[in-house]
Amino acid sequence: MKQLITILLLLLMTTPCLMAQRKELSQARTYIKSGKYDDAENLLNTLLNDSANRQNRRVYLLLYDVLRHKYDQGNEKLYLKQRYDTTAFFANTRKIFATLETIDSLSPDDRTKHAAQAHLIRPNLFNGGTFYLHKSKWKEAFRYFETYIDCMRQPLFMAYDYDSTDVRLPEAAYWTVFAGYMMHDPVLTLRHRRLALRDSARADFTLMFVAEARRWLSDDSLYLQTLQEGFRRNPLFSYFFPRLMDFYTGRGQHEKALAVADSALMVDDSNLLFLFAKSSALLRLERYQECIDYSTRIIAVNDTMAEPYFNAGTAYLSLAAGLDGKKERKLMKAAYHNALFFMERYRALAPEQKQKWAPALYRIYLNLNMGKQFDEIDHLLKK
Repeated sequence: MKQLITILLLLLMTTPCLMAQRKELSQARTYIKSGKYDDAENLLNTLLNDSANRQNRRVYLLLYDVLRHKYDQGNEKLYLKQRYDTTAFFANTRKIFATLETIDSLSPDDRTKHAAQAHLIRPNLFNGGTFYLHKSKWKEAFRYFETYIDCMRQPLFMAYDYDSTDVRLPEAAYWTVFAGYMMHDPVLTLRHRRLALRDSARADFTLMFVAEARRWLSDDSLYLQTLQEGFRRNPLFSYFFPRLMDFYTGRGQHEKALAVADSALMVDDSNLLFLFAKSSALLRLERYQECIDYSTRIIAVNDTMAEPYFNAGTAYLSLAAGLDGKKERKLMKAAYHNALFFMERYRALAPEQKQKWAPALYRIYLNLNMGKQFDEIDHLLKK
């Protein structure tokens, strides 16, 4: 008896709700027939704001009908080059996919038909992402490309096997990496990185953005791994080599820095950046004569590049400091004379680097008894 009363009470409570729902669905159909698509969409969204309606497939089916009419209307206007809100067109496209995916999750009865309809308009998700990229609206661009990618895992599109058949997926993933990077959001930058790396034409840039995201997260281990992978893939790409050198140098791992420089020189043995990096690594390893040899090799090719002069001058100063002033005076003086040439040339090429050349020239002038020059540099240092 109690169960019967409970059932009767539930029926009494739900009947008015069902009647109201039928009335609103009927009104939405009336709006559709009269072309009042915005009114129909607003009415249906109001229904869906009530959690009791969110499992009602009929509401979503009617909403899809509305959105499809709006899409066709907008597509026709764009095709005829008539004035139309492009942002609204793309937004409507995304709504269609969200609605169809919800319908499919409630029941896959119409999967084949709905998947075929959505498949035809899916390129406009990619186009929407591109549209927002050109406007530098990174968040919106990310959303469209991610919706495009997400179709790959949706049961609705299982028959299309996008992961194997859609050649634009890696490019879409690359643009999510780029958009995430432009938002300075490491999580979004990294989200689709693996798929993006399948876009071989943009893999260098993908790894660059991934490395920056790892750096933002202070993940030194994965930052280093990404730099190593990028350098291995393309040693000539401008981003990876200098940062890999900085990483090792900053941690005092000069042998590893030298190994990277040697690897780079195996690819291009005349590259001045690679040669300079080796010169600097040799200087830090106190292999002074080798440092001088590589520095002079660079200067022979480009005598206006300042830093090799500093490296050679510093190496000669270090050699002089290691000699016995009594037993090896002649060798010491020669070392200081050589240091003088390189350091004065460095000063001429990089006058703003006073903190580097002034202390070095102070030592040189002092040891060579160059009184006038010593007084000038002493005055400079005391300023």
